[in-house]
Amino acid sequence: MIKLGVNIDHIATLRQARKTGMPDILESARVCELAGANLITVHLREDRRHIQDKDVYVLRKKLRIPLNLEMSLAEEIVKIAMSLKPDEVCIVPEKRQEVTTEGGLDILSKKDRIKNVIKVLKSKKILVSMFIDPDEKQVRAAKEVGADCVELHTGKYANSKGEKERSSELKKLYRAGKLTCELGLILNAGHGLDYDNVVAVAKIPDMQTLNIGFSIIARSIFVGLHQAVKEMKNRIKSNFRGE
Repeated sequence: MIKLGVNIDHIATLRQARKTGMPDILESARVCELAGANLITVHLREDRRHIQDKDVYVLRKKLRIPLNLEMSLAEEIVKIAMSLKPDEVCIVPEKRQEVTTEGGLDILSKKDRIKNVIKVLKSKKILVSMFIDPDEKQVRAAKEVGADCVELHTGKYANSKGEKERSSELKKLYRAGKLTCELGLILNAGHGLDYDNVVAVAKIPDMQTLNIGFSIIARSIFVGLHQAVKEMKNRIKSNFRGE
């Protein structure tokens, strides 16, 4: 069964708008857990625009399900990851001016740095994933630098216009996913996935985890967080029911 990682960054975005402590990040994570989330994902950005240092330490201490930390290669963030020892980390590209992560990590341009970071993270027994575009060169590079997992960036698929473009992007995800598994890496995916487009990605063979945030948090405004997570779990499960 495919696992659902719920990204709760945007709950922290709401909290930071007033900085009153509400909504509480740990409480939010526990609601997701009770609704069936298999792990909690957070991105500790260098500018701390949403998730804060205190959040990740509280989640690590109190969560009963795994914590997946999205992180850049910045030395400060790597040091926090080493101290925190999350169950998993996903190395992502990061630009201060972007609203959200705009594309996958270019492993080829940063190979030496990534190798060194992966080595120190693995010394703490942390599972390491690379957030990359569905590009076969990047998949092979993920294997070469010693990653355990690949998380395919599904943004272009999610934002595609028309059936022809969507089909083309989905084929790229299938090819990259197939190569990921052939190389012995764990296959995950995420970014821009919602209740309508998630099923096609869930059908990619050997998919392990889908990390989804914005659409769940947006849906929760109308139905509540618990129900929004349950609905996403059901959409992913529908793949196995042949819907």
